Order: sequence, then structure tokens, then C-alpha cells
Amino acid sequence: MIGVLIVEDDPLTLELHEAYVERIDGFETVGSCTGARAALNALTAAGSAIDLVLLDMTLPDGSGLDVLRRARSLDLPVDVIAVTSVRDVDTVRRMATLGVTQYLVKPFTFAVFRERMEQYRSRREHSRALEGAASQAEIDALIGGASTGTIGLPKGLTATTLNEITQALTRAVELSASETAEAAGVSRVTARRYLEHLTELGVAVRAARYGKPGRPETVYRRAG
Repeated sequence: MIGVLIVEDDPLTLELHEAYVERIDGFETVGSCTGARAALNALTAAGSAIDLVLLDMTLPDGSGLDVLRRARSLDLPVDVIAVTSVRDVDTVRRMATLGVTQYLVKPFTFAVFRERMEQYRSRREHSRALEGAASQAEIDALIGGASTGTIGLPKGLTATTLNEITQALTRAVELSASETAEAAGVSRVTARRYLEHLTELGVAVRAARYGKPGRPETVYRRAG
């Protein structure tokens, strides 16, 4: 059983996330708190009971980044999923550098939450099953999209294509899904999936392009 600590300052959201965790096999809530100081106290006192922290970034007495930095400096053996409405690219990059497993942007549905938690569980089980030296494929499976500054790629997305699309967005002022598909050599549907993933992470933002008759076209721009 994977023990989960929920750090969330809004009582209703905290209760909702507790209910979400209890609905997924293999996870159980072993603690909850509403502030940075309480989170650190819980982490240092719980020993090995906490495997995973669902960590809000905005807390009344600090930030999730503060909690994560302190946890890493103490070498606490916990994984972290950021659960927050914070979308700025700088925060996403800092969290990635500090080893966040996933980055969930509020609000989200239970289906999205379950998918990310199951991805985490799968990677955790795969990591524990490995012995000795890992192959390149096994390393890629373990670190997901870390090389591109993203955390925990959804099923069907690859780090290589994500990096190509991210670079295309960096070079262009804005791109539609069709233009992205042409630049990356993928289908329009696939390109949109990657663009929406980057938007969810806060790396990209949606905008409307006007100029043609009919409905405006949705385009994507690099955030920041």
C-alpha cells in the first residue's frame, strides 16, 4: 500500500482529494495538513509511512517549493506530485529540477487524477522491479519526460516528440495544431494532444487567431 500525505490549505479541496485517493486501489491517505510547517513536521515524524506527497504550491505559511526544498535537503525518501493552480513556467521548471513526479493543475477531474496516480504507481513498481544496470528503455520509462522539463508524460506521449513540439513553439510566435503537426511530422490530433499537455503544465497558453471568415482558430504560444 502506498501511503499518501495530502498538503492542501483549502478544507473542501483537502476533503475532495482524500476521497479521490481512497477510490484508487493501492493508495491510502496516512496524513493531511494545511500548511508548510505542518507538512515538514509530518514528513520528519512519519518515518517510512509516507511514500507520496500531494503538495499544494500556495500555503498560508510558505510555499510548496519551500517544503520540497527542505524535504530534499533532509534526504527524505518521498515522491511528490504537485497539485496546484500555479502555472508559471519558472515554478514548473523548479519543481522539475527538484524531482516532482507529476504536476497536476487545478481544477481537474477524478479521471485525470486517477490516470496520474496510476502512472505513478506503475513507474514505482517498475523501479522496484529493476535490479543491477538499467537499459536505455528502462531509464526512459523511469524518468519519463524529465529531459524536456516535463513531469510524468501521459500514456502515448514521448519525450522526443514533446521536445520537438516545445522547440517549435519556442521558435514561432504562435502555432495552430495543424502547423505544429507539420513542423513535428505528426497528425493534427496528435499535435493537439501534445499542445494541450504543455498547456496543462503551464508551458504553453491558448489564444484565438482571427482574420479568416468563420470561427477564430485556436493557436498556442509559449508561456512567459
